[in-house]
Amino acid sequence: MQRIICKKLYDTDTATLIAQRSAGVFGDPAGYEERVYQTPDGLYFLYGKGGEASPYPEERITRLSDKKRKEWQDASR
Repeated sequence: MQRIICKKLYDTDTATLIAQRSAGVFGDPAGYEERVYQTPDGLYFLYGKGGEASPYPEERITRLSDKKRKEWQDASR
């Protein structure tokens, strides 16, 4: 998936996967998957997708500051 945010390209195909987590099971309408990526330029973003009742009823890319990325990873432990 690709998205341009503030004139920067965020692309799951060219970025490096840093961490991931999931909630629920496959087919669960409230289930979802989140992945944090780092772009070749060193920027971070969160990719999310899930069921219709999840926080990600549609695929979404959200940019992350380094601080937010660390908070997300700490919450995943």
